[in-house]
Amino acid sequence: MKIADLKIEPAVFLAPMAGVSDYPYRQLIREMGVELLYTEMVSARGYEYGNKRTAELIEFEKNENGKIAVQIFGEEPDFMARAAAGISEEYQIDMIDINMGCPARKIVKNGAGSALMKDLDLAYEIIKSTVNATEVPVTVKMRSGWDEENINAVELAKIAEKAGAAAAAVHGRTRSQYYKGEADWEIIKKVVQSVNIPVIGNGDIFSAGDAKAMFEQTNCDGIMIGRAAQGYPWIFKEIIEYLETGRLIEPPSNSEKIEMAIRHLKLAVDYYGEQHGVPIMRKHISWYLKGLPNASEIKNKVNQLSEAKALIKLLRKHKNTLTS
Repeated sequence: MKIADLKIEPAVFLAPMAGVSDYPYRQLIREMGVELLYTEMVSARGYEYGNKRTAELIEFEKNENGKIAVQIFGEEPDFMARAAAGISEEYQIDMIDINMGCPARKIVKNGAGSALMKDLDLAYEIIKSTVNATEVPVTVKMRSGWDEENINAVELAKIAEKAGAAAAAVHGRTRSQYYKGEADWEIIKKVVQSVNIPVIGNGDIFSAGDAKAMFEQTNCDGIMIGRAAQGYPWIFKEIIEYLETGRLIEPPSNSEKIEMAIRHLKLAVDYYGEQHGVPIMRKHISWYLKGLPNASEIKNKVNQLSEAKALIKLLRKHKNTLTS
């Protein structure tokens, strides 16, 4: 897959999920074979005002095999343009992605995220201003529409292409659906048929088979994985192997899931410090434990602990009960 002059293989991506796809987790995803990683969404206004959290969100390790895309959000073309220019220059990133799909109320109420699908003139101005402000490729992530009466991803994708966007990612749900119901892959297919820029399909890819089906049913150029990656970084390795060879690799054992949770915890504590890192990891550990014996009991204990050593001891003890 090529986004402008950026060649990306394999075309399998981790979705930019707030509170999930942070630097510690991206390190694990990189090891699973993902070449281009997206940051969590970064406030354009926050960056311009020097918010300290911005650097924490953007942090990454640059190497010859890895690329980074920073996703920004906002509702003002000037702020978006200045943020894109500043971030591109300061961090030497590979791509800027504009968030026009986030359904969260605190984002939408200010006119950003998926609210921009209700104002396509403003969406055009934001994309065009951002494209003109930076030399790196600019892409747009969107939903199928605002609600069932306003399915306009095709129209927004055409506008994005006209404004100079190098690619579009489409989540086949409306804003009103949030993450409920089924993703509409047909709208992704229609977007693919309507524009000449690459299209990334997103929504309801929970397995290697789903990934292949997304490519076959929509003819998209790439795929993006969101919730299925929570507590399960192995999904990328499984998908990439299956797409390249047709082989289904063995899923991780329960012991491997717990060891990955511990490794993830150590990365988070190293990066954020224990006071901040442990609370962040509680939800991740809960995801790693999903489906394991006595998971609910262990999750309750995890939520009561605030020291990394105690958490690791608890997880290792639980691992031993699974293997004994």
